Amino acid sequence: MKVYESLKESPVATAVALGSFDGIHLGHQKVIAQTMDLPGLLPTVLTFAENPLCDLGGHAGGELITRQQKIQILESLGVEQLYILEFRDIMHFSPEEFVDEILQKVCHAKKVCCGFNYTFGAGGRGTEKTLEILCEKRGIETAVVPAVLEGGEPISSTRIRGLVSKGNMGEAARLLGRPYGYFGTVCHGRRLGHSLGTPTLNQRVPQSFVLPRFGVYVSRVWFDGKHYCGVTNVGIKPTVGSKEVLAETWMPLYEGPDLYGKEIQTDLLHFQRPEQKFPSIEALKEQIQKDGKAALEFYARNRNFS
Repeated sequence: MKVYESLKESPVATAVALGSFDGIHLGHQKVIAQTMDLPGLLPTVLTFAENPLCDLGGHAGGELITRQQKIQILESLGVEQLYILEFRDIMHFSPEEFVDEILQKVCHAKKVCCGFNYTFGAGGRGTEKTLEILCEKRGIETAVVPAVLEGGEPISSTRIRGLVSKGNMGEAARLLGRPYGYFGTVCHGRRLGHSLGTPTLNQRVPQSFVLPRFGVYVSRVWFDGKHYCGVTNVGIKPTVGSKEVLAETWMPLYEGPDLYGKEIQTDLLHFQRPEQKFPSIEALKEQIQKDGKAALEFYARNRNFS
């Protein structure tokens, strides 16, 4: 997949999906699917490096994916060309300028796809209806995807953030089409896990991310093309104390070298219990073993977890 971080002219005609795609959930995927398998048109996405609300001085409510995850997921969906732009660079374009200068001149769009609540142009003046009118005048086909419902309610990033913050990872995964997870470097900790016989991978949850409910999760850890069952504690480790929110993962069946400095994908599959303070290190050690056993049992029952 070709990735552009500027308005570089597309070499060919395209079908373009428009949106912030801040979670690339099942609703977003319906929009992106409209660009596929069209003779002579390159499947393309035009999106932003971060949620536009951040550039408008607002709060996006917490990210669900990193930039790197966004690129990987879009490529896995069949997108062949990606414009991942800084919102502030185009936020002053009028709706007409956006269609003329970007969709026509840069993307060479012959088809444009968006969701039912899409807005664009300075001040968000353009709606999906505006886009249809402007594109029709210029001979560009449009496809507006209605809300995708699950349980009678629209799938949205806001809804998924709420599920993640409550630790409802199974439901969040159903709406995302994959488990909620984060990608980050394994950093050095205090090596308490080593002394307990349960060495952990320490990762900082990205500051921009929505924080999962503090507690212990069954997790799936990906690196070097393989995945392992994990037990992940997200929080501030009340028994021993921590100055920052960390995600510590123990892989009960992993036997290999230290992974410090490696880039690791950790997916949170199932909330097991809240974070708690134990009366002693020995009690903590005993509970970690129980958590590991429960995690392995869950993992064995759910090997086909999406």
